Amino acid sequence: MSVQLTVSLVVYGVDETVLSDTLTSLRQAISIAQDDGVLGGVNISVVDNANHAETLERLLRRCMQDASEAIQVDVISGHGNIGFGQAHNLVIHRCDSEYHLILNPDVIMDGKALSTGIRYLQDTPAAVAASPAIVNGQGEPESGCKRYPSVLDFLLRGFAPAWLRRRFRQRLHHYEMRDLPDDRIHDDVPIISGCFMLFRHDALRQLGGFDPRYFLYFEDFDLSIRARAVGRLSYLPQMHIAHLGGNSAKKGLRHILMFGRSAFRFFSSHGWRWI
Repeated sequence: MSVQLTVSLVVYGVDETVLSDTLTSLRQAISIAQDDGVLGGVNISVVDNANHAETLERLLRRCMQDASEAIQVDVISGHGNIGFGQAHNLVIHRCDSEYHLILNPDVIMDGKALSTGIRYLQDTPAAVAASPAIVNGQGEPESGCKRYPSVLDFLLRGFAPAWLRRRFRQRLHHYEMRDLPDDRIHDDVPIISGCFMLFRHDALRQLGGFDPRYFLYFEDFDLSIRARAVGRLSYLPQMHIAHLGGNSAKKGLRHILMFGRSAFRFFSSHGWRWI
């Protein structure tokens, strides 16, 4: 049975090459899912948190020029930089569909990713969201699923020198759920990555979408924990993406401060764990 899908991407700085690759891979994955008979109409919204509407509209036209008429695209602009989660909420609250994909503009999707994820959610009523197997830009496995963190985990993962991280490698691998099997689905994941979240749309609206108090960072941690009150979060190793994003500690003092502020809000809301 084919279903409706909405997709939201939030853009601040525009890397045209990467975003073009993201949109092209999304179009291809949609086309395959439609050919497989699991997906009908799709609405893709690119939310402009800066002032790139002209560039984004041109990119969308170019990347979607061969798309079917069942794919509708638009750019939402003019609201300024309202933060990552709040920008996604503009789409989550206004659109109606069975499923909603929260997608980073630096993610390259495997062609079968949507077919795999939608079929799983259709067949698994207890699951509210699905997370894929992820590799980084160098093709190395990246952690998309995580256990509840401690403050120490964040300090080690984000800010410790390489030699110290190596000393705590086993601990970090446990936090990053590196022990998840790559040959079967795991249907009880505490936290999934915000770079690619395939949600049941009604559950997402029931949760109110992202908490707008998180301007950047930890909004996906918060949403994941709240989502587990209404259903399961699942890891699908058969659903593949590449995520080209970086580490907050490498993005300068402003990002580090935002990371710290959001971390404080997260632990204050959901419980402090220091070690």
